[in-house]
Amino acid sequence: MNRIVFVLFLLGTGIISCKKGDSKESGTISIYNLSQDRQKTSSTFKFQVLLDKAVNAEVSFDYTTVEGNAKANTDFIPKSGTVTIPANSTEAFIEITVTGDSLRRESQLFYVQLSKAVNGSFVKDKATGTIVNENLLYYPVSNTGYSTPTTYPGYTLVWQDEFDGTAVNSNFWTFEQGNNNGWGNNELQNYTNRTENAFVSNGNLIIEARSERYGNSNYTSARMITKDKKTFTFGRVDIRARMPKGQGIWPALWMLGNNIDVVSWPACGEIDIMEYLGHETNKVHATCHWGNSFATRASKTTSRILTTGGFNDEFHVYSMIWTQDSIKIYVDDVLSLSLAKTEVNQNYPFNSPFFFIFNIAVGGNWPGVPDSSTTFPQRMIVDYIRVFQ
Repeated sequence: MNRIVFVLFLLGTGIISCKKGDSKESGTISIYNLSQDRQKTSSTFKFQVLLDKAVNAEVSFDYTTVEGNAKANTDFIPKSGTVTIPANSTEAFIEITVTGDSLRRESQLFYVQLSKAVNGSFVKDKATGTIVNENLLYYPVSNTGYSTPTTYPGYTLVWQDEFDGTAVNSNFWTFEQGNNNGWGNNELQNYTNRTENAFVSNGNLIIEARSERYGNSNYTSARMITKDKKTFTFGRVDIRARMPKGQGIWPALWMLGNNIDVVSWPACGEIDIMEYLGHETNKVHATCHWGNSFATRASKTTSRILTTGGFNDEFHVYSMIWTQDSIKIYVDDVLSLSLAKTEVNQNYPFNSPFFFIFNIAVGGNWPGVPDSSTTFPQRMIVDYIRVFQ
């Protein structure tokens, strides 16, 4: 009883007072996911942590990194500690170092886990860090498969692209872009000039088809042409390449007459040195198209079928020996298609300059659309193109 009286006495004299706001407030804590492109050298992932409101006390919590398919000390530097958000503030950051790399592969994940909140409670206590590797520019490829020489008796090497640089050579190649209403075949991709879809790595050209929304399309890829830059009439052509695979995947190594803007297709002529449907991995096609008009278009085509393995397993060489009034197309130096001028009962367009086209189409009248069995990305890899005359 005496204690109660004494406290009341102190309150009455003002020695003890209770004012509004003296009690500590608390806030709710959230940490947010972060996704960043990986860099060639180490970079910082800066995770944001927010309170729902400013409070009149320090808010603190512990954190630690947790491995996903991104590995500590390989892909990121593990870290743990305590973060304090000062009174009347609402934001803090946790910085994690991600190691440098250049290997194109799937994204990798790691996590930042929060615990032991003081003057706060967690709404979201775990964030995902996504290391985006898909846009990096190193993609190693096994060099196994068929190969051809750099010299032939009676021929001179007049042009080659060995793809030994660090980027696609703009003196040789132009990127055609867009959806272009399906490119005449009801194709589904949007062609771009981005390194996401075409890049040079380790002596190879990589053309990559992706499943992603871009423009009005759900797929992207690349289509490269030498029109008005490198055109040829006659000679031997060697293209060493490895195919992708999958339903709805349609790569091609081919040529069109350089006068296409004047006479249109098929009067300009088309030479498909190699076409391939990704659901038939052991078969490639060679075709020549011609015609005075679209209504009178005609073609000759043949196929080459492997007895073991697929054209996606290793490199093969697609060649053409092209002379006045004659075209012969080979796969690994085995004759696949032969066309003579005497077989063409319309204008014969194949004695004029032609340019090269490398591309991967997605979907289209011939291959059909991708389905649940199709995985992305898919890549056509070209080791070299050589022209001898």
